[in-house]
Amino acid sequence: MPSPGHRPEPLILALPGNEAFARNLANAGAWKLGTIETRSFPDGESYVRILSDVAERSVALVCTLARPDEGFLRLVYAADAARALGASDVTLIAPYLAYMRQDRRFLSGEAVTSRSFARLISSTFDRLITVDPHLHRYASLSALYTIPTITLHAAPLLADWIAVEVARPLVIGPDAESEQWVSAIAARIGAPYAVLSKIRHGDRDVEVALPDLSAWSGLQPVLVDDIASSGHTLIEAARQLPQQGFAPPDVAVVHGIFAGDSFERLKPLCRRIVSSDAVSHASNVIALAPLIAPSLAATAESVSDLIRHRRPPEPLDDVERAGIDSFPASDPPSWTGGRD
Repeated sequence: MPSPGHRPEPLILALPGNEAFARNLANAGAWKLGTIETRSFPDGESYVRILSDVAERSVALVCTLARPDEGFLRLVYAADAARALGASDVTLIAPYLAYMRQDRRFLSGEAVTSRSFARLISSTFDRLITVDPHLHRYASLSALYTIPTITLHAAPLLADWIAVEVARPLVIGPDAESEQWVSAIAARIGAPYAVLSKIRHGDRDVEVALPDLSAWSGLQPVLVDDIASSGHTLIEAARQLPQQGFAPPDVAVVHGIFAGDSFERLKPLCRRIVSSDAVSHASNVIALAPLIAPSLAATAESVSDLIRHRRPPEPLDDVERAGIDSFPASDPPSWTGGRD
């Protein structure tokens, strides 16, 4: 039995599509990697089964939340199952955290989805670890989430990549709001920086203007951003840089969403495009597991940051006590006549 105030080392479980990230994280912390089985029934409902022993263990579910509507229920079911099977606590590791843009009611009747999503996550998990959430008007995640949250920052990793891979860089940020972030990247590698002027007229209607960059003629431009979603800002900046005599830029982003055909439109305009592996994409170069592992290890030393457990584990029923598996959910029992 673990001593009071100490939890067993984490068991890492990956939701579909997150297997490589979970494996890297398990390797970074020398932790055990567990197994989840998922599939869909013919009607589209999800089946989730945890194949690893989670009893009295700290469980870390790894699931980037890009395009969350496709698999969020599976994530909830996996967390619920882990707790019901006796996990001491359940942490969500979401390298990318969704539903941060709708942070107020812009039009009458709109759902403030950032708050709704935070309530769902907070009611399901004991703790959240994420990287560079797009906070907008929120000072921190604690303004939204009622569970302990750990917010990590990948800017130093982007800076280190630029330092190694780009000779004589000029770091360029997407807008005035990014100046503090961009200046920190530039300062870390001793490079100059600039920021774009951006006016957003809608989700896909953004006006972008470059400042006069002639003072840095001959440097290699590097466009940096925390998230590339529609890619419009990066595309427009990449188009305008040659007009000031610059070579095609490098692009380095934390969260490479690249919705629609944005990556295909951006790629011909750039020398190269790199992203972190927060969202699985062909541009992934910068690994986040070494950034996340120390924070996960620190949480394994104490339960003092936990507000509460959502509910106690479910008692074993007679079938489980006998060590006999119940009939599969996809195989109706005989008394139903074989009908779903």
